[in-house]
Amino acid sequence: MTKVKVSGFAVSLDGFGAGVDQSLDQPLGERGDELFQWFFPTRTFRQMQGKDDGETGQDDRFAERAMAGFGAFILGRNMYGPIRGDWPDHQWRGWWGDNPPYHAPTFILTRYPRPPIEMQGGTTFHFVTGGIDEALARARDAAGAKDVKIGRGVATVRQFIQAGHVDEIHLAIAPVALGRGEALFTGLDLHALRYRTVEYVATDRAAHIVLSRSAEERSPS
Repeated sequence: MTKVKVSGFAVSLDGFGAGVDQSLDQPLGERGDELFQWFFPTRTFRQMQGKDDGETGQDDRFAERAMAGFGAFILGRNMYGPIRGDWPDHQWRGWWGDNPPYHAPTFILTRYPRPPIEMQGGTTFHFVTGGIDEALARARDAAGAKDVKIGRGVATVRQFIQAGHVDEIHLAIAPVALGRGEALFTGLDLHALRYRTVEYVATDRAAHIVLSRSAEERSPS
């Protein structure tokens, strides 16, 4: 059965999932890269960069889980790029170059329509103007028997959780305080939404916490 997951979502001790002032030079915002110090050294990440080295261990196990088994992805507009408002042209094709790391249909939430973009490696970007329910319906159809990943940004993840669409959440809590940025937990009552911790692993670089809802607690899809 297809599940909807937030996986490998890095967050600071003070609850920020991205820094302020996202830009072309700082796609994760100011100090946002500090949230991913658990991820960057892993074999999984290094293989995404075309390398054959990298660390194994618990961080790598969670990194691999954060990318494997997904048949479709959903991203917020800010995760796709720094452009705001209507598309000035169709030149921007994402942060990742010609071969993005998704290798599956990827649905971008936006208010501004744009034709799909077929990239190398099996990724096709689809631009969805009908909101999170339309995006999820299309992602489920595209995923087949595989899972759907809600892959950032912060506001997008928060919307899907609040709407009761997310079955499982993996948070990688980095041992840093950003002080300011995009807050993940604002307006979320995870206890009232009936999430329970089902896995907890601490490493030198992050505390990995997996929360899940039982089948009877999930909203109809």
